[in-house]
Amino acid sequence: MPNYAQLYQEALQQKFSEGLAFNALYNTPNNRTIKWVNAKTVQIPRITTGGFVDVDRDVVGTFTRRADNSWETKTLEHDREFRTLVDPADIDETNMALTIANITRVFNDEQKIPEMDKYMASKLYAEFVAYGGVANTTALDASNILSIFDTFMEEMDDAEVPQSGRILYVTPAVKKLLKQAQEIQRMLTVTQNSGSVNRNVYSLDDVQIVTVPSSRMKTAYNFTDGAVPDATAKQINMILVHPLAIVAPQKYEFVDLDEPSAATGGKYLYYERKYWDVFILEKKAAGVKFHITQ
Repeated sequence: MPNYAQLYQEALQQKFSEGLAFNALYNTPNNRTIKWVNAKTVQIPRITTGGFVDVDRDVVGTFTRRADNSWETKTLEHDREFRTLVDPADIDETNMALTIANITRVFNDEQKIPEMDKYMASKLYAEFVAYGGVANTTALDASNILSIFDTFMEEMDDAEVPQSGRILYVTPAVKKLLKQAQEIQRMLTVTQNSGSVNRNVYSLDDVQIVTVPSSRMKTAYNFTDGAVPDATAKQINMILVHPLAIVAPQKYEFVDLDEPSAATGGKYLYYERKYWDVFILEKKAAGVKFHITQ
């Protein structure tokens, strides 16, 4: 029987890179430094050292340990599964992998990938608030949006967040305001021979801008069946974040298709289970900023 887990993962590599708005955050370099303690718990290394002290030229100094290592422990909580029965009459047995792709295409486009984006936005906001962050709630318009962005940037600069690599996630409505911003200096690209004009704003101060559907930018979701906005949810308008401020451990567990049997009522059984989560690193919480609609 074909290795469906391998076929499934290979087929999704391109899909995730194209459809996942927060792809860069899910691939933060911090994921390579985590230590898996067990199936659901990771530890992030932290090192602290003392600073310089004055030299005493008249004595031989005493040596003490002034560098230490500790671990920031995080426990994955987003444990999800998807299962469905498939009637053999719907499956071409000579091309079963394609049938699986057809079944999972809608699931990935309409459920899995949107949920990964929704979970990223909402969990980042929950972590941001837990670390004492307060979102900006000033009503946005073309006259003040750049000033709010500049304030975010200034606060990150003052907190020594690296300038290179920051990403600004915005809703389509905010992207429109950026195009209309009074102070913005834009470069219009006219396509040769066609006369078309490219008015897109791709970056501000070398900060990459990524547009995210507003439905995927809420402060809270109900994950009972899929991911739908929670009754208490507010609209997230902007997230300015440095990928090094977060960790996004993903533990892909299992995907398979069982042959028809008595236990499955003579049908194929498709099953997928996946752990993943999103955390802000405690000492790098200054690398995340939010603007929401109050």
